[in-house]
Amino acid sequence: MKLLIVDDEKLIRDVITEYANHEKFETVQASDGEEALNIIAKENIDLVVLDIMMPKMDGLTFLKEMKKVKNIPVIILSARSEEYDKLIGFDLGTDDYLTKPFSPKELIARIKAILKRSGKGLNDYYEYKTLKIDYNAHSVYINNNEIKLTPKEYELLCFFVQNENIALSREQLLSNLWGYDFFGDDRTVDTHIKMLRNNLGPYRDLIITVRGVGYKFVPNQD
Repeated sequence: MKLLIVDDEKLIRDVITEYANHEKFETVQASDGEEALNIIAKENIDLVVLDIMMPKMDGLTFLKEMKKVKNIPVIILSARSEEYDKLIGFDLGTDDYLTKPFSPKELIARIKAILKRSGKGLNDYYEYKTLKIDYNAHSVYINNNEIKLTPKEYELLCFFVQNENIALSREQLLSNLWGYDFFGDDRTVDTHIKMLRNNLGPYRDLIITVRGVGYKFVPNQD
């Protein structure tokens, strides 16, 4: 897997590169949008980590131009944290939005999650002890017995697994699984998670409540 890291701050590029290389990702760096577009045209890139505020060509302009020719997953990494900026990014096709200052470990976890969702490096199965998800069959098993989940419960479980150890807000869950135009409220998420936990039985505690934030999927709690 090859990552393109686009940021005008060399220190940030180098920090991300160090963590990404440790996880066996190849990395390429660019300091502005123009340089990044040239790299995209010449190399096979699996995911882009993208700053917004850069010289020559800003991140949003780069994103718009790149999406015209290639559909590569993108994580925006920016100091701009206003909802307006995030919505523009998502409208242009970004897959995730992380604000600075950031945790490099969380960024790597999000990169892995997006690559899984896009089908890059995705295994056919997820297994934790006797819990098994068959992605091809859209089925979940405990002790080799299939458990019955609604489509939304299955989507929730897969999203949690793909974002393992990442605290997810109710707003993130709503926007990713119900969509921005959903007119419900946070109680919708809570209700579905309660039902999912009930169906998971002995594995209900893998989904923990993060006070003041939302929820997190945490295996290996022993």
